[in-house]
Amino acid sequence: MAIHGLHAAPETTADAYSPAHSPVLVVDPGDTIVVGSLDASGYLSRQTTPGEQQPRMFAERRGHCLTGPIAIRGAVPGDMLALHLVDLRPGEWGWTVAGARESPITKRLEVGTDAPSWLLWDLDCELGTATESRGFRRSLAPFLGVMGLAPAEEGEHSTIPPRAATAGNIDCRELVAGSTLYIPVAVPDALLYLGDGHAAQGDGEVGGTAIECPMRTEAIVEIAQDRPVAALHAESPGGKITFGFNEDLNLAMGDALDAMVTWMTTIYSVDKPTALALAGTVVDLRVTQVANQVWGVHAVLPNGVLT
Repeated sequence: MAIHGLHAAPETTADAYSPAHSPVLVVDPGDTIVVGSLDASGYLSRQTTPGEQQPRMFAERRGHCLTGPIAIRGAVPGDMLALHLVDLRPGEWGWTVAGARESPITKRLEVGTDAPSWLLWDLDCELGTATESRGFRRSLAPFLGVMGLAPAEEGEHSTIPPRAATAGNIDCRELVAGSTLYIPVAVPDALLYLGDGHAAQGDGEVGGTAIECPMRTEAIVEIAQDRPVAALHAESPGGKITFGFNEDLNLAMGDALDAMVTWMTTIYSVDKPTALALAGTVVDLRVTQVANQVWGVHAVLPNGVLT
């Protein structure tokens, strides 16, 4: 199987999804891709002070700066793309901001948007630490906020809200190296976009951003069929994961739980009511993110919790 490298450049990046985008790389199932992505805003240079506005890949920001799309030969609607995350390595710096735009969170917390609060981080992959300019420090826990496929609908589509059908800006901190994300394919050759590197984030991404950073992602792409769940789902080092996205958090929760209970019927060979009863003893519901117009919930069945 081949190994393909792809760097973030004007000709290899996009700030929207579209089934009409020409692929910047074409690979075969089983191939390895090593993809460089800029931070979500596409900064071309490091900030030297918190909030400093450096030149960006896209002068007008309308979405995330993503690398792609990458075509996977032979993928057709009805398949699932299996994205096996082998390694995730943040760049040397990152940023965080809260109060940059009005949201239900800023309104509820009475945080004004006239003076956003910025954090600037030094990232050390060898030590595994992120150090903020004021001296705050935490461990690195890198993942990609955006891993998504082109929707089937014509035109360009925003990268900001996550989509139950084709994933995208799901912002799930469980999807670390060693995870496999299964994404329903909507268009021929799948058309995969990657980016929005996060050096670390809490569940919910409550301030609107994580530690936003450039990222080097190594992954293996495969085509999967006959999966136990038809919706977006994942297998991570911590357990099995299902997702729900909706403007209504209750509906997002219901979708995530429904998918997990369906998965459990196949794992344990039980009917749905029994699976739900078992889920009540072992499944964790977590708020994935509340920052991106459509709220997310993920259900986690920890590995080895039920034998």
